[in-house]
Order: sequence, then structure tokens, then C-alpha cells
Amino acid sequence: MTYNPDNVFAKILNGSMPCNKVYEDDYALAFHDINPQAPVHVLVIPKGPYESMDDFSKNAPVDLICGFFSAVGQVARELGITEDGYRMLANHGADANQEVPHFHIHLFAGRNLGMLLPR
Repeated sequence: MTYNPDNVFAKILNGSMPCNKVYEDDYALAFHDINPQAPVHVLVIPKGPYESMDDFSKNAPVDLICGFFSAVGQVARELGITEDGYRMLANHGADANQEVPHFHIHLFAGRNLGMLLPR
């Protein structure tokens, strides 16, 4: 696949679409999901054209990979969700129902999230 620079997260990164930002640094941008599935539902996206975890882990420079995952932890701390717990989720491809072709991590928190088991 070739990265589509017109996807919604690319537009958020380039400033042509707004977001409800909660965090930003040189490596990542975090914002509230527009269709939250939990009381806290934040998306963290890397600053770069990466479609999936596979693409990101294979093609991103090491400093971006380290900076991005450090940012995910920082976002969780700033949201105050580390004590009670949270779920991190990254979908990859059609079978996982990845809706936006830009690598992103969902952070869910704010209630008991139950078990996550495949059907």
C-alpha cells in the first residue's frame, strides 16, 4: 500500500482539519476521539506518513519510534489514567477493522473495560 496523504489523520497533522488536542510534541499528536467508546478515548498518532504498526516499525527512524511510544506513556500520565488502568489498542488492516490508514493507538479508560476476546 501507498500512504494516502488525504486521510483524516494526515489532515489533522497538517492543520487542515481541527482536533480536540490533548498533547503534542515533536513525535506525536494526541486528541480525543470524535466517537468515544469509553469515558476516556484518546488517539495518539505519530508525526509521519505511516499506515500501520508494521509500516511504522519497519520504516520509521528509531528516534521517532522511541519518541512516539514515550509520548503514549506521557499522554496516559497526563490524562490521569495510569492508576486505575487503561487499554491500548492499535488495529492493523481490514481484518482488524482499521478505519483510518494512518498508524494510531487508542487509549481507553474511565471505567472497567471488561475482557477483550475474539469472537
